[in-house]
Amino acid sequence: MIPIVLASVLIASALGCGTPPIEPLTARVVNGVDAKPHSWPWQISLQYEKNGEWRHTCGGSLIAANWVMTAAHCINSKFSYRVFVGKYNLVEEEAGSKAILPEKIIVHERWNPIFVAFGNDIALIKLSESVTLSDHVQLACIPAAGTVLSNLYPCYITGWGRLSTGGPIADKLQQALMPVADHATCSQSDWWGVAVRTTMVCAGGDGIVAGCNGDSGGPLNCKNTEGTWEVHGIASFVSGLGCNYEKKPTVFTRVSAFNDWIDEVMMSN
Repeated sequence: MIPIVLASVLIASALGCGTPPIEPLTARVVNGVDAKPHSWPWQISLQYEKNGEWRHTCGGSLIAANWVMTAAHCINSKFSYRVFVGKYNLVEEEAGSKAILPEKIIVHERWNPIFVAFGNDIALIKLSESVTLSDHVQLACIPAAGTVLSNLYPCYITGWGRLSTGGPIADKLQQALMPVADHATCSQSDWWGVAVRTTMVCAGGDGIVAGCNGDSGGPLNCKNTEGTWEVHGIASFVSGLGCNYEKKPTVFTRVSAFNDWIDEVMMSN
């Protein structure tokens, strides 16, 4: 039998991933800061149309030339969407950026919008055309199946989400250092308790740095031992008490729990 190479592994290794031509800032800042322009080149802005105007709603990661990974809760069948690649400042025209319409959007079949804590908050968007990779547009790497990061592993959240609970969304892409809170920590009763599953990964929880509305669907970027960035999380939910509530870290879908699903969707569509 000829072995079948998994699609996500094949595509990533063939085209290269996780090595941005423009190196991101990795200073251990406490609060979020403006990212270095185009230093997270797999980050996309998912936008929806309302009253003839396109508006940012979620982040996402470019994982193949014509596939984007985001959160299931970002998708509403009532809206039309587009994916903007190569963006840094949402309110400026930027050379090398491009808006692409989806050909197909596949939401995980076990996603339940009423019970977010059930997990499966993942969706894939097949683009209507393949992107051209450049210094500003690159592919994200997906970690190996089953990979679980250790407690306090340093990762970065990126996105254009609200700068504070109830505040305005960012114009420029933001980044913030958010160490992983492992499952043993995050599932403690005074943290997220039973609401957090092993198919999720928590990051933050210090009451200072967190994801917020508009960061949903975006990546949790973690550098592996070989020096390559991998997207370990898809921003899923925060506390209703506030985005940066202590001991309520941002919860992400753990990408390494869904490798098989990602590969199946990409190969069958």
